[in-house]
Amino acid sequence: MKVPVPAELLPAEALGRVHFVGIGGAGLSGIARIMLARGIEVSGSDAKSSATIEALRALGARCYVGHAAEQVAEVDTVVVSTAVREDNPEVTEAVRRGLRLLPRSAALEAVMQGREVIAVAGTHGKTTTTSMLTVALQHCGADPSFAIGGDLNESGSNAHDGTGRLFVAEADESDGAFLVYSPRAALVTNVEADHLDNYGTEEAYRAAFTEFLGRIDPDGFVVGCVDDPGAADLLTQAERLGLHSVGVGIGTSGEPAEVKAENLRQVGPTSTFVVVDRGRRLGEVQLQVPGQHYVQDALAALACGLRLGFPFADLARGLGAYTGTRRRMELKGEVGGIRVYDSYAHHPREIVGDLEAARSLAAGGRIVVAFQPHMVSRTRIFGAEMGEALGAADEVVVMDIYVAREDPEPGVTAALVADAVPLPPAQVVLEPSWSATAEHLVQRARPGDLILTLGAGDVTLLGPSVLELLTTRAAEGAGS
Repeated sequence: MKVPVPAELLPAEALGRVHFVGIGGAGLSGIARIMLARGIEVSGSDAKSSATIEALRALGARCYVGHAAEQVAEVDTVVVSTAVREDNPEVTEAVRRGLRLLPRSAALEAVMQGREVIAVAGTHGKTTTTSMLTVALQHCGADPSFAIGGDLNESGSNAHDGTGRLFVAEADESDGAFLVYSPRAALVTNVEADHLDNYGTEEAYRAAFTEFLGRIDPDGFVVGCVDDPGAADLLTQAERLGLHSVGVGIGTSGEPAEVKAENLRQVGPTSTFVVVDRGRRLGEVQLQVPGQHYVQDALAALACGLRLGFPFADLARGLGAYTGTRRRMELKGEVGGIRVYDSYAHHPREIVGDLEAARSLAAGGRIVVAFQPHMVSRTRIFGAEMGEALGAADEVVVMDIYVAREDPEPGVTAALVADAVPLPPAQVVLEPSWSATAEHLVQRARPGDLILTLGAGDVTLLGPSVLELLTTRAAEGAGS
């Protein structure tokens, strides 16, 4: 459901008692966590219980499983997730009562008021880059507030109300949310067509990023990855607007970068590179996460930290200590020489990046992938490209579409993805049964292989089942 942004954006402390419809989601749960830390009375509901719900309860939130009109009877403001349907009884009751309705973007803006906001935007890599910047700043002695679309491994949390002046925020463009914020500075990882269910055309999607530039403080700056044509073009537009821009890159596009990585070496789960800033060699960074796309994310975070005035040595130490974000190439476990990873990749480019990282991690072993297409519209538009990207794996199981907030469409099925995978038919299976997928993966994997579950839906829940089946298989093998 798309809730309009109100003309007057109030600070969080002026919202009264706040109820979140969809409080268990990555976006709303973080905002709720920050409000709770500030002593604001918070309640919320979600369709099912989760570890996130339990954590919010422990912090003092009143959380309901299921939606009912009476749950908004004693609140002043209702924050609504975009995943919520318009006929939700709590939303209907809030409208009837004349309560203040806010979209996620306005609620996040409410908790960011009064802080220096660093907004991290882009089609891909927002969560990782926001996380990297947050951890790097923490190692500089800063205590930034942050709101991220995933849980940091270091803290296990997706949000924090810090004591420092900075607020690092993942600025989501999917529903235009990033056009509500007024950041001191911004990072743009890349700009590539996505969320066309909301924007309609690629031109409209790119125009939103141009509009985002106008939201940045004229005395601030924007960091962008020049290896990506869309981000490089956006930096050119920023310069025309008189906004200070900082290009970063690893040299894959040939575009000049102000802050760049040289002598890049990738071995297993690590990436090591030398940072050069405007021709001056600053030193070496070693990441604990693999893949060129993570190097680009780290460079953007580093460049932002440097332009904010923090020392290279501390920023590099923080980036070296970063161990990842949940659902971003997250190791779930290992049994019998087979490692199981989970990642959020759901766009063709993200699939390419994660399979590149997986190839480095596999160190000669094969990659066995379960991919769950996310959203009907995205599958219709990008299904064939998703399949092409999956060709970088060795064995592929394509699951049914996770429809999310949309309705099914005739002719739009996961077969659009499976049929486009450029592997021999024996190495690709289309499996409509969620519960049968884990067995497929285990049957195809052998010691030394890496199993990877990919997608933005409930494919993330497969990891424990896969590990359990691998354990059973190992026990049966030992007993025979």
